[in-house]
Parts: sequence; structure tokens; C-alpha cells
Amino acid sequence: MSHTGRICCRPVVFRLALEKGQAGRYWHAVGDGGIPVREIAEAIGNRLGLPAVSLPLDELMLPGHFGFLANVVTQSYPASNLITRRDLGWGPAQPGLLADLDNGHYFPEG
Repeated sequence: MSHTGRICCRPVVFRLALEKGQAGRYWHAVGDGGIPVREIAEAIGNRLGLPAVSLPLDELMLPGHFGFLANVVTQSYPASNLITRRDLGWGPAQPGLLADLDNGHYFPEG
């Protein structure tokens, strides 16, 4: 189960990959693809009552902002569920990231 009490979709994808999947293939169980970090920061900022501000790349790489995650935050790692949907007949059943952030499960009340 997920932290919100909903059953997570990943076990379904694992089962489908074992039953229908071709050996050696990669399966992406992502509901959203390519959400800009800015949109994620704005969603979190809105829930916490904080503004999302742009920072220059060289400032992002300084210690104190993202630390060891700086390289991850400044890169693009697109993933698509198109092949997973087509080949396995799977589709996401849970809310997308931005909708899930908006549900408030990650933030204190008030």
C-alpha cells in the first residue's frame, strides 16, 4: 500500500511484465512524463505558502541548495509509459504527481 492507504499500481505492472512481457525489456510504470521541476516546486510552494523562485544553474550547483541531488535536479530524465501501456495493457490508476501533491497528504494541516 502507498502512504495514503491506496494500493500501489506497481505490483500490477510487475505481474503483467512477468505474464506478458518480453524478456530483457524495460517497463516504465509512470503516470506522468516530463513534469518540469519548476511545476513541482510551484505545487510544493503553494501548499507551504512559499514562492517558487528561479535560480541560476551555477547557484543550484552550490552546496546548500540540492547537495548531492543537484545533478539530478538539473538534468532531464524523460520516461514514457507508452510501451508499457501498449505491450502490457497497463495504465496508471492513481493520481498524477501534481494532483497527488495537491491532495495534501505530504504536508502538515493548516
